[in-house]
Amino acid sequence: MIAVIQRVSEASVTIENIIHGKIEKGFLVLLGVTHGDTKEDVEWLGRKIIGMRIFSDEEGKMNLDLAAINGDVLLISQFTLHASTKKGNRPSFIEAAKPEIAIPLYELMITFLEKELGKSIQCGKFGADMKVALINEGPVTIVIDSKNRI
Repeated sequence: MIAVIQRVSEASVTIENIIHGKIEKGFLVLLGVTHGDTKEDVEWLGRKIIGMRIFSDEEGKMNLDLAAINGDVLLISQFTLHASTKKGNRPSFIEAAKPEIAIPLYELMITFLEKELGKSIQCGKFGADMKVALINEGPVTIVIDSKNRI
């Protein structure tokens, strides 16, 4: 499971010309699910997302997490994070989990983040054609792969 975390001052997702989710300060998280991902990957990655200390403290150092700034999360499913570009110029997505695997894990991540943060998060819609807008602060973008824990 891969997460791309972007520190944002605002972000939104629009589906069929309707804003489906919108946040102010917090994280835009793009989530890619692959074969073999489990509940343990969700929990490990969810804890890493929540614990990321990438907001500036009073001294300007990246030292604060979401809770410290009362930040929000916009979670977007993105199978293209598992694209393979080794052969040719057309990406292969065979490493992306099929919807019957990916949807329950995506929904589990939503539930996990909401429980751990103690509030609702905003989401895209799995499989939809989404338009994502953001203002990336910094810019700060972090990539975390649950298969590379060490």
